[in-house]
Amino acid sequence: MSNQIELRHLRYFKAVAEELHFRKAAEKLFISQPGLSRQIKQLEENLGATILERDKKEVRLTPAGEYLKTEIDLMLNHLNFSFQQVKHVAEGASGEIRIGFLGSAMQNVVPDLLLKMNEKFPNIKSSLEEMSNYDQVQAILKDEMDLGFVRLARVPENIGLKAVFTDSFSVVLPGDHPLDTANFTSIAQLAEEKFILFTADYSNLYFNTIMSICEDQGFSPTVSHKTVHAQTIFKLVENNMGVSIVPTSLQEGYNLNIKFIELKDIPQKAILSMIWKKDNRNPVLKSVMGLV
Repeated sequence: MSNQIELRHLRYFKAVAEELHFRKAAEKLFISQPGLSRQIKQLEENLGATILERDKKEVRLTPAGEYLKTEIDLMLNHLNFSFQQVKHVAEGASGEIRIGFLGSAMQNVVPDLLLKMNEKFPNIKSSLEEMSNYDQVQAILKDEMDLGFVRLARVPENIGLKAVFTDSFSVVLPGDHPLDTANFTSIAQLAEEKFILFTADYSNLYFNTIMSICEDQGFSPTVSHKTVHAQTIFKLVENNMGVSIVPTSLQEGYNLNIKFIELKDIPQKAILSMIWKKDNRNPVLKSVMGLV
């Protein structure tokens, strides 16, 4: 059976599974709709399973089709990456590692890693992409990413998780705010303020931790704005739209009229962790992880 199924069959099915529409999938693949239908029927015959249910109104994946789509995504992602690795090796490089990260990881952890890579393994290429926690986990599960830097307490069983950097939190205030390091005593002094925070979708652990910092002082913060970018938070604070709490390391690299007060006497910490897929076959991953 395996000799009868070719790579084109898998690519054709992937297109139909994504579009759930034969005409749109055929246009995407630059083939005729009848030709695509024949290829899918041939694939089903070779598999001995129905993977698509179709009628005049819609196309649906069967349970077998859902499973096949997931497996094909993994196979094609790995195959495309393998082809890219072959190209790097042919050009004299050792390979490539794909790294995802939260913005705060770019303050210290990721730059330090890149410097060490350049020193120890100059022939390893790297690609970087800023992504949310959720997107990093999904990309690693699909073999679209090799290494991620997240703020998560739990990950799926087949993903490794290791804390690599522990940071304190700091309050962010407009430059002309009456509170400063001399008269600040606790976060309770900001109970009536509006808060600007990273969205829970970007980092649910961070969002819940900020909630707990405030709740420990007897209040639930009024959240007026949410965003995924530190720059946006700081600009809103600068313009007196509210205050915020962020990992202390995020204060580096911004020239804005805002001030930071570190929360030194609270138990909550901002923990940045490294994640990777346990069965990742990228030969350079282990070497890079050893540098973190």
